[in-house]
Amino acid sequence: MATRLVQINMKARDDSALGGFWAQALGWEISSEGPGVTNLEPEGFVYPDPVAVCVDLIVSSEPKTVKNRVHVDLATTSAAHQAQVVARLTDLGATAADVGQGDVPWTVMADPEGNEFCVLEPRALYRDTGPIAAVVVDCADPRAMARFWSEATDWTLHEVTDQGARLRSAKGVGPYLEFVRTPDVKSGWNRVHLDVRPYPGDDPEAEAARLRSLGATPINLGQDVPWRVLADPEGNEFCLLTPG
Repeated sequence: MATRLVQINMKARDDSALGGFWAQALGWEISSEGPGVTNLEPEGFVYPDPVAVCVDLIVSSEPKTVKNRVHVDLATTSAAHQAQVVARLTDLGATAADVGQGDVPWTVMADPEGNEFCVLEPRALYRDTGPIAAVVVDCADPRAMARFWSEATDWTLHEVTDQGARLRSAKGVGPYLEFVRTPDVKSGWNRVHLDVRPYPGDDPEAEAARLRSLGATPINLGQDVPWRVLADPEGNEFCLLTPG
């Protein structure tokens, strides 16, 4: 058994407005499966497909108070393209952000609700990922996180060091999932988290038990929902969706 990383879940004060920003930022289509939910995916996309990690925005009244531990890096093809993307996103409402990055070749920004993201300088590694080069998770131990997530999902480990790790779908398409060592300590619930989904026909109870055996812990939100909420070994919440 295995799961697939199918989407990131982002809390939003105004899911429709923030969804509109990200739809334009990524060049994706926007839809809604219900009140307070905005869904983004590429045009013509047939869910789920590792060629893209979709974005779900869920309305929440909780304020953003700390730097997100999960963010996206956007790919560019040239220095000129990077500058164009930064300018376009600024026009859409993004702002420059300082997370202590210092003098780096990428540009750190925040969306209209303050969620951090990066516009990367051109890198050959990300030439075929689509607009999202990587989904990046801050962590204390990249090796341990890579071990858990490579076993939890069917994604392949491409690189691991004491400072960072990189995984990608076994099909070799779509964005990377990266873990970056940071001294920041997790504080409160993550406003951005990962959603994984088992394959059709898999037993969700058995899959949840397998994830727990790998080091995940269950979280009880006191809600009657069809998905399961767990936390990875560093306490990052993620949702195990129904098979499909």
